[in-house]
Amino acid sequence: FYRLELEKIKRFTDGVHANIFRSSSHKTFKDVVQIGIGGSDLGPRSLYIALEEYANAKGIAKMSAHFISNVDPEDASRVFAKIEADQTLFILVSKSGTTEETLANEKLVLEYLANHGIENPKQNIVVVTSNASPLAKDKSYRRSFFIDDFVGGRYSSTSACGVLILSLCFGNEVVEDLLQGAREADKNALNPNIRENASLMAALIGVYERNILGYNTTAVLPYTQALSRFPAHLQQLDMESSGKAVNRDFTTLAYPTGQIIFGEPGTNGQHSFYQFLHQSKEIVPLQFIAFKESSTYKYASKEIQEKKAEYIQALKENHKKLLTNLVAQIYAFAVGKEDENKNKHFEGGRPSSLIYADCLNGRTLGALLSHFENKVMFQGFVWNINSFDQEGVQLGKKIAKKIESESLDGALQKYSELLF
Repeated sequence: FYRLELEKIKRFTDGVHANIFRSSSHKTFKDVVQIGIGGSDLGPRSLYIALEEYANAKGIAKMSAHFISNVDPEDASRVFAKIEADQTLFILVSKSGTTEETLANEKLVLEYLANHGIENPKQNIVVVTSNASPLAKDKSYRRSFFIDDFVGGRYSSTSACGVLILSLCFGNEVVEDLLQGAREADKNALNPNIRENASLMAALIGVYERNILGYNTTAVLPYTQALSRFPAHLQQLDMESSGKAVNRDFTTLAYPTGQIIFGEPGTNGQHSFYQFLHQSKEIVPLQFIAFKESSTYKYASKEIQEKKAEYIQALKENHKKLLTNLVAQIYAFAVGKEDENKNKHFEGGRPSSLIYADCLNGRTLGALLSHFENKVMFQGFVWNINSFDQEGVQLGKKIAKKIESESLDGALQKYSELLF
């Protein structure tokens, strides 16, 4: 099933890149916009941002990606301001085909295309959905690509949900590297030796921190701007999977599960919330991610390396400063600092882990993604919870649907009286 879908994606993206498949007004597609929310947005968006500089440095970037997720019209409006209607391919992603926010944004996109004189606008839209969804039955879309309906969105980045947009923007080889890296990390997750199984070891450390030490929060701190949205993806992956009150037999849990996840890239985070991490009485475990070299110069062509030697050297010096800060922070968090001035005293003892690789590329990104997915899976096994449902996401949606039929002012009055 997945090999067939991957082959369909390859044929389609090759056709787009070769100008065989054009817009309904016969223009070349230059931009691609993904319409989706939650796992249909966070994972694919974070992977695209992660690989953008790598693709630019290697000279393999083919299309620019944009994302519409929030039902707030400002989100779509900002994207529309950056694109040309007749040169943009839209990807509509909804596993169920019924996601309210996504369908509302699709309607907005169709109006936008119609207002720009695009005839037959659905020919500028491809769909990623499950075989059983209402979208799968609509033959007016340009193409349909399928995912299994039992796969949660937060685990779907390596399906058509993420692979299609990455193939369009960076080519099929990058996607193959991503999948290969994920496969290697998946194989490593089968290793019964805890010391050699990175995902299992990270999972058990997390359980120890949560249930023995009582640390309810953890920070993901990538020392690369390329992973600026990766903590947001991990936030959904972890908190939607592990934020549960009952076990798999629907018995109320006697212990807490999951942690609050947040994070920002270094060194930006150092000038934001590190004060709390260093000196607050609340201890927050830290998960650092870093790379020996930066894609900005590592994958630049020989010609660029020679022509812009001074610029390349300046990039390397900045990257060295970045890693210097990383090492300094890990040391400071662990060891702290004695000082008679209590305001400058640091207790230390802040636990941290570091994932360190040569450079960020498709293969290392795939391995990193798989590492965290498997970590969450192992923690679910230990806690005996269902890591693959998300009932808490559904409750607010159901209430919103009831309110939608009422006037907003009336609904606010009614629910205010109920609450207060």
